[in-house]
Amino acid sequence: MRKTQQQRLDTSRDTEAAGAAAAQSLSGWDAVLEIGTEEMPARFAAGLIRQAEEGCYRLLADAHVESGGVKCYTTPRRIIVAITGLAPKQAPLEVELRGPAARIAYDAEGKPTRALEGFARSAGVSVDSVERRTTEAGEYVFARKTEEGRPTIEVLAEIFPKLIDAFSFPKAMRWGSNDFRFGRPIRWILALMGEDMVEFSYHNIASGRVTYGHRTLAPGPAVVPSSWDLPRVLEAAGVVYDPARRAERIVEEARSLAEGLGGQPVISDELLDEVVNLVEWPTAFSGRFDARYLELPEPCVTTPMVNHQRYFPVRDAGGRLMNAFIGVRNGGTRSIDVVRAGNERVLAARLADAEFFFKEDMAVPLMARVDELKGVMFQEKLGSMYDKALRIGKLASELVGGTPMAALVDVAALMAKADLVTSMVREFTELQGVMGREYALRQGVEPVVAEAIFEHYLPRFADDRVPESPLGAALSVADKVDSIVGYFGIGMIPSGSADPYALRRQAAGVLGVYGKARYVLGLDALVARAAELYADSGVLAPDQVDSVVGQVMEFIGTRLRVAMEEAGIRYDIADAAIAAGIGRPACTWERAWAVTQVAHEPWFAALATAASRVRNIAAHAETAQFTPSLFEERAEHALYKAMHDLESEIRTSVDSRRSGFVDRKAYVSALERMSLIVPPINQYFDAVLVMAKDQKLRSNRLGMLKALHSVLSLVVDLSKIVFASASE
Repeated sequence: MRKTQQQRLDTSRDTEAAGAAAAQSLSGWDAVLEIGTEEMPARFAAGLIRQAEEGCYRLLADAHVESGGVKCYTTPRRIIVAITGLAPKQAPLEVELRGPAARIAYDAEGKPTRALEGFARSAGVSVDSVERRTTEAGEYVFARKTEEGRPTIEVLAEIFPKLIDAFSFPKAMRWGSNDFRFGRPIRWILALMGEDMVEFSYHNIASGRVTYGHRTLAPGPAVVPSSWDLPRVLEAAGVVYDPARRAERIVEEARSLAEGLGGQPVISDELLDEVVNLVEWPTAFSGRFDARYLELPEPCVTTPMVNHQRYFPVRDAGGRLMNAFIGVRNGGTRSIDVVRAGNERVLAARLADAEFFFKEDMAVPLMARVDELKGVMFQEKLGSMYDKALRIGKLASELVGGTPMAALVDVAALMAKADLVTSMVREFTELQGVMGREYALRQGVEPVVAEAIFEHYLPRFADDRVPESPLGAALSVADKVDSIVGYFGIGMIPSGSADPYALRRQAAGVLGVYGKARYVLGLDALVARAAELYADSGVLAPDQVDSVVGQVMEFIGTRLRVAMEEAGIRYDIADAAIAAGIGRPACTWERAWAVTQVAHEPWFAALATAASRVRNIAAHAETAQFTPSLFEERAEHALYKAMHDLESEIRTSVDSRRSGFVDRKAYVSALERMSLIVPPINQYFDAVLVMAKDQKLRSNRLGMLKALHSVLSLVVDLSKIVFASASE
């Protein structure tokens, strides 16, 4: 049997390299848990590694078991949790036990009662060692003792089932008569500490010391003598257990094969991660396809290769796509020519389909397809894609009004969605926008419109680029705002982790594009316009508009807060900037960075403290109305003049409605100017009794403070700065 397995493994070079790597891995897996499963989807891997390492480390710490570290490795068929530097037993634990109340533990003469003696005996301490202590519930006796730790192997028998139980998956399965769920059916569990087996049962699956190798190279069971031996046993059974090593091997072999073809492989991180988590023993191979397919638009060739077949394209020294690809087999080199031929046939069929679809689509002008969008549903309650295209055009017009792009926006909005009804996009949905641009350019559409068709989908994911052209940017914002407002309008609002329509991602995209474009029209005004369009079509009732706009702006503000905190802005500063308004996201960022810049200045702390005092008292005011003729104190007149002058200067210096953007330097200057009002505020509170007995006088003073709070919030809501908050 051993000879047969060896023949089915890789070449001697691969086997020797695997043996050397395995020997290097024997650095001390003091304990190991291996969960063997049916093949898991590649997308599960990253989450499983994080959950396993964090979860195991936490469980060990909670159990007072010292370890040097926890490392998780995954393959499509197994999750391996390896623990190094593991202590042989739990650390001694200091335990405090509360006994009976002192009045019960001692008699009238202060002598121990039977109740105390019984408590001491059960706690394993002497009566003399207990202590009396007063608590909120009264006086009680307490005993302290040191419990010796249990052997670690006993603790692991409790920890490992908890760890398995804690795994969560994007989608979990229930199989057979089992009433529990896991990512895929569990087929075996290996649990070892050194040479000893960690014995436990998880839903009738008993742990053991048996693992299983590669499904075709070494499919039978393999006994593992100890936790330190598992790497060696797996490598000998055709399993490269470490994803990092599988990645290195794939890249090395792909580059070598591509160089033999006269090119270089195109290896994206996303595709490499996916392929790594689809194989246990990777072997790269090269393949060819008919050069005539290179006459197609490049995405028509690379999309079937990358997204459907998981091949790495190959480019020549000049960056041109070659009629070659690199695939990765889950297995050895045996019959690799048969594998190559099979993959070439599959790719040839897909490219033939792409060629047919492309020629068929080119026969009809993209603009002529717009009417077909009436039969494509955007959302049942929100209308067709044609309806959406019309709304996008109206919203984008609000953004580019008065610019050369205004004449093109309506046509671009209609054509932006037209490729959805092409054969190519129906077959390869990931090419929406990409093929629209290709068809438009080849059919003589203006290049700026063609580029906007593609760009209106940007950004498509985190860290994706934002549109470069003004027309593409306007369509991108309009498309995303229309979707967010529409779904909020019909009550389909993201909750918890559930966001089926990717509205959070779209909100982040709106902020990214809006921030770069720096539109004069505020985002809040654009959202209101989108809601009005839905009201015009009957989707929203007129009295719903304001509520939906408020919900959407709060939702977008939450995404902005997340982005700010990820960028290193303090949470309270983010709150302060957002509270001042997010109509111009770029300005909101500048406000936050301005506060960050001056947050440690003494004058800013004094300003924030004064603002908090004003806010706390102004909260009692019903309105911001007041009459200067009712002022009685000189300090009231002084503060009123200071407030009036401050408001005039601040509005002049930071009113972003004129240009659409104000930089942080202007906001810093505005805050410095604002700090000059601190002495008049302090003098006011020293000299004026705001909560006067006279109702008219009290209301007038509260009204002015409420107005002052609004002035002090023109840059940011200073009262939200935590370190400077004050109570009145």
